[in-house]
Amino acid sequence: MYRSHKLNELRIENVNENVILAGWIDKVRDLGHFAFIDLRDRYGITQILINENSPSNLQELVKKLKNEFVIQVKGKVVERSSKNPNIETGDIEVLAGELTILSHSKQLPFELSETNVNENLRLTYRYLDIRRRKMLENIKKRNDMLFSIREFMNKEGFLDIDTPILGKATPEGARDFIVPSRVQKGEFYALPQSPQLFKQTLMVAGIDKYYQIAKCFRDEDLRADRQPEFTQLDLEMSFIHQEDILNLVERLAKKVFIDVTGEVEDKPFERISYDYAMNNYGSDKPDLRFDMKIQDISNIVNGKGFSVFDDAISNGGSVRAIVSEDKDFSRKRIKDLEDFVKVYYKAKGLAYIKKLEDGSISSPISKFFDEETINSLIQRLDLKNNEIVFILADKNKAVLDGLGALRLKLGEELGLIDKDKFKFVWVLDFPMFEYSEEEGRYQAAHHPFTSIKKDHIKYLDTKEYDKILSESYDLVLNGYEIGGGSIRIHDSSLQSKVFDELGLSKEEQLDKFGFFLETLSYGVPPHGGLAFGLDRWLMAMLKENSIKEVIPFPKTNKGQDLLTGAPADVDYNQLENDLKLKKICIE
Repeated sequence: MYRSHKLNELRIENVNENVILAGWIDKVRDLGHFAFIDLRDRYGITQILINENSPSNLQELVKKLKNEFVIQVKGKVVERSSKNPNIETGDIEVLAGELTILSHSKQLPFELSETNVNENLRLTYRYLDIRRRKMLENIKKRNDMLFSIREFMNKEGFLDIDTPILGKATPEGARDFIVPSRVQKGEFYALPQSPQLFKQTLMVAGIDKYYQIAKCFRDEDLRADRQPEFTQLDLEMSFIHQEDILNLVERLAKKVFIDVTGEVEDKPFERISYDYAMNNYGSDKPDLRFDMKIQDISNIVNGKGFSVFDDAISNGGSVRAIVSEDKDFSRKRIKDLEDFVKVYYKAKGLAYIKKLEDGSISSPISKFFDEETINSLIQRLDLKNNEIVFILADKNKAVLDGLGALRLKLGEELGLIDKDKFKFVWVLDFPMFEYSEEEGRYQAAHHPFTSIKKDHIKYLDTKEYDKILSESYDLVLNGYEIGGGSIRIHDSSLQSKVFDELGLSKEEQLDKFGFFLETLSYGVPPHGGLAFGLDRWLMAMLKENSIKEVIPFPKTNKGQDLLTGAPADVDYNQLENDLKLKKICIE
């Protein structure tokens, strides 16, 4: 037996018991005639005592011990003279009778107690990083989340069904990760971006309640809340309306929330439309922990002689503003904010108006407006003394994107966001299509299997794509989209028509989705679902700033696994002889 107890278990009631403990040395304090060892496992810490009553060889052995050695200790539980209320075993210690070194450790590349360790170093030695208490707690919370989800889904009658990892590449969405086939020469699998088509196929097969904890893969640009491979809770239901899914998911989210954070969220989640979210917060995943709404001032400034504003409005755009408390907004600081919206959001400039402490106005653009217009702006914006208005003028998307980002930046910099607050919100009624300036065509805003609101289907025939709303919904927590889904199309002719509008030829439809269109011809129940991004959801609940803090073995922002060295070169024989592939150029 390596151990009789875990290192968080022993209590005052165990005094005089003989025990066997094993774990990692967290700290050694050799004081000459006696020594203390803090022995650690994932459960906790127990103090080991070596004194004059211990075998003489232990006095010499303790001098050889280093942090992170793995040892086994046999001894007797005794009451501590100086108790430690900060650990569960703080009333006792174990007087060592035998001590065996099970494994040595090299000098650590960083101390586990350090808080500002370089991220790449942490990822290179992730097995050491996970020994740190904070990372270990995050991984335990991940387990709590998965257990809570499975408990809920099983109780609700869902079947846990896994779907293929090796699938077929499909258009739309992010780029696929491609896997060459050795048997089918020259052909490729794609790793799934989601189990979308398989879960809808299960609905056709009569499985009315499906879920799985699924690995998904997307070859897209990475950031703090995004990884190339990630974990989803994927679920789908038949014979339901949108309201049924929203209610079920809300109950699930509340259960997981209390099981992971210990906090109760008993209020119904707020619901807002996509248009409301964009027009008021400049984002389809708004952070509602603070206010600072965007306001449209186009009708006040239009035609007043300031060409920047007039041109934006005449070209179909708008002039919009946000109001902030004026906390030392110097010209340099305002210039930095202008550079921010220019560089990252392609804004043409950032105008501002200050209302000073004495009620007077300070602004480089005030000379373009008469007193009546300025007063109208003050009234519309409810501008108070010591407040500042930031204004953007351009096409609506550019204005809303820029002000939405500026709103979040100011919220962080001015300390307006209550970090202890959790704010869930449903965003509903997304557009079915969105225009891609890059590709010069309309794309599916969610995905092409999303159902269209019944009274909007007519706009497909008139090509009025901007009027078409979908039956889709996203769940947002503190500015992070943690889940998204929709009611699906269950009519093969409508599905084919949507593909038509997306520019897919009949040949492409058959090539990419032929099996699915055929599936839709054999009695399809009305159905819908949702997928949670579990990593992002957990990150938000644990108030972490990066998704890497809740994933055991994440990739870097360049998609590298610093622990294993992936991605890496492959053996010549495997590449050219087995797969019949050849490198022709490496940039």
